[in-house]
Amino acid sequence: MTLTEMAAGMGGLAPSCGRTRLIAVDGHAGAGKTTLARHLAAALGGSPVVHTDDLATHEQPFDWTGRLATQVLGPLGAGRGAVHEVYDWHARRFAGEQTVDAAPCVVLEGVGTGRAALRPHLALVLWLEVGPAEARRRGLRRDGPELTPFWTGWTAAEDAHFAADPTRPYADLLVHQDQEGGYRFTPGPAARAAQHPNPADRYGR
Repeated sequence: MTLTEMAAGMGGLAPSCGRTRLIAVDGHAGAGKTTLARHLAAALGGSPVVHTDDLATHEQPFDWTGRLATQVLGPLGAGRGAVHEVYDWHARRFAGEQTVDAAPCVVLEGVGTGRAALRPHLALVLWLEVGPAEARRRGLRRDGPELTPFWTGWTAAEDAHFAADPTRPYADLLVHQDQEGGYRFTPGPAARAAQHPNPADRYGR
């Protein structure tokens, strides 16, 4: 499937969080999840995007599930719009807010968005197929050498997270990038497992 085909079929998925279909975009840091989420949201007609980097902190890079549940999942599950805090990575404190409409689809983007605690609230789990070494090379190239110490700490935390709570084995669709910057979607491990239906079937593929 192409991005356009995948987005066109989202109406075939049952709402997973109130009236909203919550779509997780997961993968290694630096893989390009934010860009994919932006393109996906646009293909869905301007769906809201929640970035977990806005909910994480220096001290708690992956321990943002409680904030997400309280500030986003709870309101969306009740059919209401949400407002969540936004962390300022330079000031090292929460210093803003972001509104999330109770839209038909909401994209949840960030490392660990397909974690076990969130999967009951997700309509679809996407995994961006970029290996950790390549993703980190991209991230360092994007952020510059001055952030190398930050990346060293982040890499250790990310490795520990995925070792304890992996996402890829539970991905419904794997997302592959082509040389021209486009995306191709193929069935993920969860779709291939006998106990799971193939999400591609919902799109008539």
